[in-house]
Amino acid sequence: MQLPGARRVTWLAAVVPAIVVVLATSVAAPAGAGPAPTPLPGDFVWGVSSSGFQSEGSSPDSNWRRYAMSGRTHDRVGTSVDFRHRYRDDIARAARLGVGVYRVGVEWARIEPRPGVIDHGELTYYDDVIATIVAAGMRPMITLDHWVYPGWIADRGGWADPATPARWLRNARRVVDRYARFHPYWITINEPFTYATNEIRLGAISPAAVPAMVDRLVTVHRAIYRHIHRRDPAAMVSSNVAYIPTVEPLLDTRFLDRVADSLDFIGIDYYYSVSPGNTNAWHAATDEQWLAPVAADGLYYALRDYARRYPDMPLYVVESGMPTRDGAQRPDGYRRGDHLRDLVYWLQRARGDGVDVIGYNYWSLTDNYEWGSYTPRFGLYSVDVTTDPTLTRRPTDAVAAYRRITATNGVPTGYRPSRPAEFCSLVAAPSSCLEPVR
Repeated sequence: MQLPGARRVTWLAAVVPAIVVVLATSVAAPAGAGPAPTPLPGDFVWGVSSSGFQSEGSSPDSNWRRYAMSGRTHDRVGTSVDFRHRYRDDIARAARLGVGVYRVGVEWARIEPRPGVIDHGELTYYDDVIATIVAAGMRPMITLDHWVYPGWIADRGGWADPATPARWLRNARRVVDRYARFHPYWITINEPFTYATNEIRLGAISPAAVPAMVDRLVTVHRAIYRHIHRRDPAAMVSSNVAYIPTVEPLLDTRFLDRVADSLDFIGIDYYYSVSPGNTNAWHAATDEQWLAPVAADGLYYALRDYARRYPDMPLYVVESGMPTRDGAQRPDGYRRGDHLRDLVYWLQRARGDGVDVIGYNYWSLTDNYEWGSYTPRFGLYSVDVTTDPTLTRRPTDAVAAYRRITATNGVPTGYRPSRPAEFCSLVAAPSSCLEPVR
């Protein structure tokens, strides 16, 4: 999941000119509720997403533990939701949702706490996590790098160090060799663009070092992709993209376009929308993202955009959800269950319009550490980390909604979104405004 402040990097500066161009050249008719959603195929995949550092707690030395301990974040990570010791119960919760995929991270900082020193107890922990997911009838989706690396890598300069790719690959191959037999989905690097911008914002690298970091991420992705396919020729491998409205095609030239021949599907993370009628879009680039618009029809445009730019590539929504502030109702009144159903409606509409979307993961099963703060809440299950020492999981209204969705493989044909489509959505401008979905 994304860090709120990570969206600060010239996001608005890039989006505003596009808004001006679109408004100056067109006036699109508002998109209505549209026809019935198209039924999904029987092999469509439903899942939930999480990450290691954000949910495990009791974190070992790493770049992100250092960021959290240094005062550069709002909250320290502490126990988080203690997935490290409660994973069996959380995996059982996911299974009861009826999902078929559980995304987890295998943290390098746990496995190799010091150079060349392997913590076999932590490997045993991950062995049991993966085995428990499989025993519960789900397929693991394993993230190799969710923005966290060991403290000893940070001491050597992180991604500014030319030796980091070789060390990263040594660990990644170890993880792949250990878990390829389970035939998981693989995410090599979570949101590469946001990864780099976080490292700038938190002082790990200078802006001048970003091109080298991105080049190194491209190198390791391509290398581990080849290794995964040597171990599992039928593997499904990707690197998920945080879809940033309007400017995503430009951002994709730096990473996604360069690894397109080393992807088995495109992983998409969709959260925020943009439109001329909503003046709160800038909150997506601040620490108050629960005030940002989350129009669900934007998912349709993000999927359509990728289907057009990569017409032969399957798409998988690796992350999607909605933030609230400490679990309270959003100021716009959007409820989590309604938002989830609306997202699925628009996903089905995209599928019906020929978009090859094969799966959807909700972010996230439980609330967790949102890269510096426990205030933003995204969980199907709410957890009050800062006030409840029992870390009780409390279901939101979206739990029942998701169970119904997985049981019926989507929303029913009679469903219509709880919110109208945006007038002149700018999620994938200019096409999302000039070609509104009906």
